[in-house]
Amino acid sequence: MIGKTLYLCYFGLREPLVQTQVLPYLREIVKGGTAANILTFETNPKETWTCEQIAEMKQKLAAEGINWDFLTYHKRPSAPATLFDVLCGAFYAWRLARRENIDVFHARVHMPAMMGALAKKFLFGKRKPKLLFDIRGFFPEEYTDAGIWKENGWLYKTVKKIEKWLFRESDGFVVLTEKARDILFPESKESGFDKFGRPVEVIPCCIDKKRFESAEIFDREKIRRKLNIENKKVFIYVGSFGGWYLTEDMARFFAQAHSADPDLFTIILTQRNLEQVKQTLQDKGLNEQDFLIKSVSPREVPNYLNASDAAISFIKACYSKQSSSPTKIAEYLAAGLPVISNSGVGDLDALIENNRVGVILQGFDQESYTKALENIEVLLQDTSLREHCRKIADEQFDLEKVAGERYRRVYEKILNERQKTLRS
Repeated sequence: MIGKTLYLCYFGLREPLVQTQVLPYLREIVKGGTAANILTFETNPKETWTCEQIAEMKQKLAAEGINWDFLTYHKRPSAPATLFDVLCGAFYAWRLARRENIDVFHARVHMPAMMGALAKKFLFGKRKPKLLFDIRGFFPEEYTDAGIWKENGWLYKTVKKIEKWLFRESDGFVVLTEKARDILFPESKESGFDKFGRPVEVIPCCIDKKRFESAEIFDREKIRRKLNIENKKVFIYVGSFGGWYLTEDMARFFAQAHSADPDLFTIILTQRNLEQVKQTLQDKGLNEQDFLIKSVSPREVPNYLNASDAAISFIKACYSKQSSSPTKIAEYLAAGLPVISNSGVGDLDALIENNRVGVILQGFDQESYTKALENIEVLLQDTSLREHCRKIADEQFDLEKVAGERYRRVYEKILNERQKTLRS
């Protein structure tokens, strides 16, 4: 596979998502022989980056086969600022494509897809790049499900019209879940192509298993001694609270779990509102010695996961979440933890039930919690469970074997079509 790609990303390079998802995926694409460029949008770059830091990062990424450039992200006023950024990104993509003969505009979600589609409109002839729409989620529906936009309001309807245009202009697609593919491109399930012959790949949020393989991580008892929880069963939750993440329901679940097992210990790793989360648990009857709430770096997360016995993920089940692939699930399984999750989120029901790597909640009531706790207890009696969870993570969420292979496959299909165009 040969060619040049421009990855359009409407985030800053230092964002955790870019560091743990975007750049690892780009490195996998580069392995297939594609020369990679990435455009990011940095908030207040003159204040957050020095010239030396920019030069150092450019040099580091160039050594990995990735050329980095950035534009300034504008936040306010919201809609005009976003439109301005889209136009700036489109002009950058248009100019780079003319100068460097870019073969693929790889757009991560809708705003970058608009940049790529607009740039294509003003490029002519056989050198016009292909547009890979890395859809990720159901963006307009996410905003209405979250209550940010009015359902069927003018903003939603406008963005849906833009989305339909992006679907027409794109030359290939990536979605996160089988459910999303069934909704958007049902005909691609067997062939791998939509009804117009454009490639479609399902690529869930994957992880680098090397993060979970160091000697320190697997010294489980050492970590538990350090936390003074040697003889306790430990439940863990990693991630945000509020919004899509059902804080009150998780707190009630933890309270019932502690009531059923007074020796249970809960670990919560989150970046914001630590005191608020603490108060929520105490309001539900938990004592301070029953839990640890802490903010840690991504590098430390695997240590705490390895010290635990089971993990929790409660996410609001709504239409837009059928396209969701929570990264935390892959991390939980890679650490050997079975998952307690509610139903109706992406492909989690099938993943957990078909592979016996956790329990699906059927509701957020006392009876459902009791049943889930009983079922997870049965699973935890299996001494091979941790290794089994790691095996499933390796099969379904490995950065190299899943994300890398599938991204290279969709690139190969798109670049083959491009070569046909150039030869015609």
